[in-house]
Parts: sequence; C-alpha cells; structure tokens
Amino acid sequence: MLGTVKKIQLQKLLALGALIALYVFFWTFGREFVSMSTTLAILSRSYFVGFLAIGVTFVIITGGIDLSIGTVMMCSAVIGGLLFQRHDVPLLLCLVIMVLIGTGFGTINALLVTKLKLPPFIATLGVMMVSTGLGSIITNVQTQTFPLPLGDGNGAWFARVFIRTGDLPTGVFFLTGYLIITFIILKKTKLGRYTYAIGSNEEAVRLSGVHASNWKMIPYIISGFSAGLASIFFAAAYFVMTPGTGQGFELDAIAATVIGGTSLSGGIGSVTGTIIGVFIMSVLAVGLVSMGLAAPWQVFLAGIVVIGAVFMDIQRTTRANQVKKEK
Repeated sequence: MLGTVKKIQLQKLLALGALIALYVFFWTFGREFVSMSTTLAILSRSYFVGFLAIGVTFVIITGGIDLSIGTVMMCSAVIGGLLFQRHDVPLLLCLVIMVLIGTGFGTINALLVTKLKLPPFIATLGVMMVSTGLGSIITNVQTQTFPLPLGDGNGAWFARVFIRTGDLPTGVFFLTGYLIITFIILKKTKLGRYTYAIGSNEEAVRLSGVHASNWKMIPYIISGFSAGLASIFFAAAYFVMTPGTGQGFELDAIAATVIGGTSLSGGIGSVTGTIIGVFIMSVLAVGLVSMGLAAPWQVFLAGIVVIGAVFMDIQRTTRANQVKKEK
C-alpha cells in the first residue's frame, strides 16, 4: 500500500513538473500567452473537462472505462437548452434535469457492466451512440442555445454564476469544491476503499464477502453525474449546443486522468492528479493556438502526450508485476 502511495505521489509530481514546463515553454515562445484572456480560455476549457475527468477517474480506478461521458454531456446540454428555449421551463429546473439525465445514463452504464456483465468498453460505447442519437431525436437536430451573460434578462445570471463575473473565474470555486468532495470520498470512505480494492483485485473483494458488483456500480453513476454537471459548465462557457456532437471530450478527460497518474489497469489513481492532467491538456490546447498552430497540429501533439502517458503507465504496471513475481 505504501509503495502504491509513493507511486501516485511521484506521478503527480511528474505531472506538475510537466505542467510548469509547458507553461514556461508557451510563455517563452507563444504570442501573448501570459494574459487575462489566455488564462480565462484555459480555465473555461478546464471546467467542464475537469468534471468529466474527475468522474471517469472513479471508473478507471476500478479497471473500467467510460466512453460515453462526452456525448452524455452534450445530450444533457441540448435537452436542457430545448426545455429552456422552447418549453419555457425555468432555467434552474433545466439545470437539475441536465444533471439527472447524466446520472441516468451513468446508471444505465452501471447496470450494463455489473448486472448484464458487458465489457465496459462495449457497454459505454453503446451508450455513447444512444446518447448521441437521443439528443438529436429529441431536439430534431436543431441547435440549442443558453442565455448570454449580458444585461438582466431571463437567465442572464447563468454564465456569471457558473463561469465568471467580469474577470473573476467563479467556475474555479465549483470545480475546487467538487475536487475536495471527491477527494474525501476516495480517501476517507468505504466507497473509496472498495473502489481501489476492486481495481486491484475484484475477485479477492468478492471472496471476502463484499457484494463487489454493487460497489462497482457507484463509480459509473458518479461518472454520469459528473457528465451532467459538466453539461452545465459547457453550456455556460459556449452558449450554443449542437446535437450529435460531444465525441472527443471523453478522450480529453481520459487522457487527463491517465496523465495525472491513474492507471488504466486499475487500482491506482487520484483526483488531484487528474486535475493536474486536465490543466496540462488545457494549457497544451490554448498554448498551441498562441503559437499559431492549426487544429490538426493540436490534435497530433495532444495524441503524442497521451501515448507517452499510457506508455509510462504500462511500464509502471510491468515493473510492479515483476516485483510481485520476485516476491
């Protein structure tokens, strides 16, 4: 256990060092990288990806995966926008419904994986396709909008509350609060202990008399709940929602999780490392724009970073297995 903790701490330190190095690099070679507009761009991107990444961290620690979070986030957002714009549902109620939609999809994932015994990759891939289609069907493939943070009209408070008021990034407080809550859950509760235990050896957990499948459901529900929360911050940051989109955001979240030290083989990870990974991905995306690189280059270099992080994870797992065999 102590060795695992040391590995997590080392990975977080490496990720933090990489984040600082990236920032210094773009500060040196980028154009106007150190500015309030750039900082706000980094933060705006980090909010919704941060919620997605924190949620999927729970799933990956169990040794699973959730490919549906990006499209679930967008499905929740477009349905919330439809209810607000076309059916005059109060905005606050729309936000609650968006979170409930995300939680519902997370519950479906949990049931498919734990009760029907589908592989997490296949189950969440199917839910990704279902959520993509459902958002398009319900909205009739029409773009939905959320209120802009201008004036005092209906819903004008939305972005000011969830993203920023002037130059004050209020979204930081929401993300920090969620980070603290999930950190406590993982480190101080029975759910956290069982989450790590299932990822390390699910069969041993089952043989100890614990209903492993029931505890394994909860991380998927948390992941869906987090996607519902992410839909609020995405809507507040970008205002315009397009049905049928959202694919790719799950990869950003999973990449951030792995970069932050969560092992794809399960049993190792932390939400604090995940947040560092989120900011690495955000700084990389915004920094490459400051250097004038086109979108394909951004995707290409982000992919290189992800491959490097996964390679390090594989090497770490291989060394850990060798040590176990020697013992």
